[in-house]
Amino acid sequence: MNARAPRHLHLNVNILHSGFVPSAWRLPGADPRAFIDVAHYVRVAQIAEAAKFDAVFLADNASIADQIDFRPITALEPTVLLASIAAATTHIGLIGTASTSYNEPYNIARRFSTLDHVSGGRAGWNIVTTADAGSARNFGLDAAPDHAQRYARAAEFTDVVKALWQSWEDDAFVGDKTGGRFIDTDKVHPVAHRGEYFNVQGPLNLPRTPQGYPVLVQAGGSADGRDLAARHAEAVFSASQSFEESAAYRGDLLARAAAHGRGPEAIRVLPGLTTIVGATEADALRRRDELVELIPWRYSLTRLAGTLGIAPERLQLDERLPDDLPLPAAGNGNHTFFHATLAQARQHGYTARQLIRALAGGGGHRVVVGTPEQIADDIERWFRGGAADGFNLMPDALPGGLQDFVDGVVPILQRRGLFRTEYEGSTLREHLRLAQPPDRRTSQQRRAAIAT
Repeated sequence: MNARAPRHLHLNVNILHSGFVPSAWRLPGADPRAFIDVAHYVRVAQIAEAAKFDAVFLADNASIADQIDFRPITALEPTVLLASIAAATTHIGLIGTASTSYNEPYNIARRFSTLDHVSGGRAGWNIVTTADAGSARNFGLDAAPDHAQRYARAAEFTDVVKALWQSWEDDAFVGDKTGGRFIDTDKVHPVAHRGEYFNVQGPLNLPRTPQGYPVLVQAGGSADGRDLAARHAEAVFSASQSFEESAAYRGDLLARAAAHGRGPEAIRVLPGLTTIVGATEADALRRRDELVELIPWRYSLTRLAGTLGIAPERLQLDERLPDDLPLPAAGNGNHTFFHATLAQARQHGYTARQLIRALAGGGGHRVVVGTPEQIADDIERWFRGGAADGFNLMPDALPGGLQDFVDGVVPILQRRGLFRTEYEGSTLREHLRLAQPPDRRTSQQRRAAIAT
């Protein structure tokens, strides 16, 4: 890919059940059962596809990780749900989360390769390591493995998945009826991996997919997370509260990628962005406040305390956050949202109540409240200034908040020449303007040429 080609803004939508704001399910017209209704997810995806978004994204948890007495949970398994979305759409990318801590490389390689085949090359795998204790207990552990161990396992896990995806050469499938030759077995290779965490023989039982293999996505703010992203990720979901923080994160990530021999076009950095759209700024602020008031303060304090890794009793609504806040779980918790939330509180001197309102009851992602023009201005500033390659959108409510963004903000971005008006390709790699990975034979030839 030509490094001098003009940059284009990328937009995904995180289909976080009823919406990013925890009270979204309580709005008039909202369906409380949307979190387990495939038609809801399909409708959101179709709205995003009509607006020419790059992809939809599904987060995931291997346990009940929220206060289900009030808020819907992430419940449906992502790849199964994305296969249903694939059948109802034609172009939009399909990014799903799967944990390296509680899966095996072969089944993840096969699952996402299958999704890539059935969707015509639209799949992406979001690599997570899963830090919560509830998930650990669901898989027979007393506690989550420590941070360094989770990321060491994730690095080897991803190496193996990529090797499995590369175990077939592009032209291994023959399908010659006349000659009676189905597969050229000389072009299907074992992986024969023997490592610290995994022993995998291979090859995969699926040929290469329309986009070579699924796009690799990662989200991590720790040093280990950034190193994993620099080695493998092609898109990175980040959490930054300020332009300067995001620009520094993107610069650091690209520098780490360069140290692994990857060029500046290898990774797209997509910060999370919650949008609350109004006809006027006052309307948008009113909508935010109404949504926040629908959230019990007990819920919000407990959620904020969980993000910070402290007991809820340490927080008082009308007092600032405690000064002595170490990383959650002695560094074994979620670094990304801890730092993003704390940065927001410290920068503005917020009390807990003010912080909860600024985050729209959320857990660390940036919230922009305003008119379509104001939101478009914010997006353009971050994109043109090099703080982001695009955004992972989390509308306040779904599908209404996404429709507000599509109707109001997208046309402005298109008029400014920032965002596409039509898809230029059919695969997720083409949407993200990522190079197609070469097959095993081509990779070996390149390594041999470098060695000589």
